[in-house]
Amino acid sequence: MSESAQEVTEEVIEEVIEETSGLGAPSLSAAIEALLLLTDEPMPAMELAQITKEPLPDIEQTLKDLSEEYTEAMRGFDLREVAGGWRFYTRSECSSLIERWVVDGQQAKLTQAALETLSVIAYRQPVTRGRVSAVRGVNVDGVIKTLLTRGLIQEAGTENESGAIFYKTTSFFLERLGISSLEDLPPLAEHIPDLADLDAVLESVASGD
Repeated sequence: MSESAQEVTEEVIEEVIEETSGLGAPSLSAAIEALLLLTDEPMPAMELAQITKEPLPDIEQTLKDLSEEYTEAMRGFDLREVAGGWRFYTRSECSSLIERWVVDGQQAKLTQAALETLSVIAYRQPVTRGRVSAVRGVNVDGVIKTLLTRGLIQEAGTENESGAIFYKTTSFFLERLGISSLEDLPPLAEHIPDLADLDAVLESVASGD
């Protein structure tokens, strides 16, 4: 590379660094997109202006331009102003696809972890998440959410002392198993001898013995 060409390259690099160092993103559009992808709630234009340190009118215009750009390109997501802020949403024209995905997810087979967690709840209900975790020896937060979403379990009040939520199986759970009541569940000892006495196990874990 010649000396003149190298100087031009260095100048270009310096300009790029100077342009992006303050904002922390390649462009204002990119900065706004990155921030909106992280938020769980609509983000006001004023908050975006404060974070990016850019003028509010520029933020508002960029938001509108991005929204129009996504609509014109018929992207799968949409940028909307809702409840005083801006947030990404799936495009309404994709609703049938989303519904199909949700339904397919409901029909998908449960993982081994989900089946084990569901079994503990079924035989020990009502039971708290902490006690289910104690029996399985792992965190079950994600699995509990999955079972709740599938409609296989539901909340059943709270524990007086700790305030922990109790969980129990639903009528849909019975329907899926093809039984009329929990009394129709097979005896636990025949399938899991080491957990036949769940009460004793749970009490032992709770007491630290």
